[in-house]
Amino acid sequence: MVELGGLAVPESALAWKFVRASGPGGQNVNKVSTAVECRLDLAAAALPPSVRARLERVAGSRLNGRGEVVLFTDAHRTQARNRAAALARLDALVAAARQVPKPRVPTKPSKAQRTRRREDKKRRGEVKQSRRPPDDY
Repeated sequence: MVELGGLAVPESALAWKFVRASGPGGQNVNKVSTAVECRLDLAAAALPPSVRARLERVAGSRLNGRGEVVLFTDAHRTQARNRAAALARLDALVAAARQVPKPRVPTKPSKAQRTRRREDKKRRGEVKQSRRPPDDY
């Protein structure tokens, strides 16, 4: 079991693939597979339905058609550090999905606020009215 965002996820739900990283790095980049592709299978992860739905929304384009969250990391020079970075990013995603959004409570302006608004509008209209030229032209 692996702990992601405070939830226990079976190790079998995670798939790791190591590939050669792109970019600068000299000879090391051409011979060592340090970049990490981490896949979390949501069906095998056994997440609560509400958390899974929010995770699908939070993952966005990282969610593929097979119901897997795919993270690619090649920021570090070693496999171990890239794997840890991918796990940390996945942990953050699951933690964000666990947060239940606070429901919005619609509010209404008070009677005094409505009265003040009307008075302000009336006063503003009178100011504009006073700027008009007289009608006797």
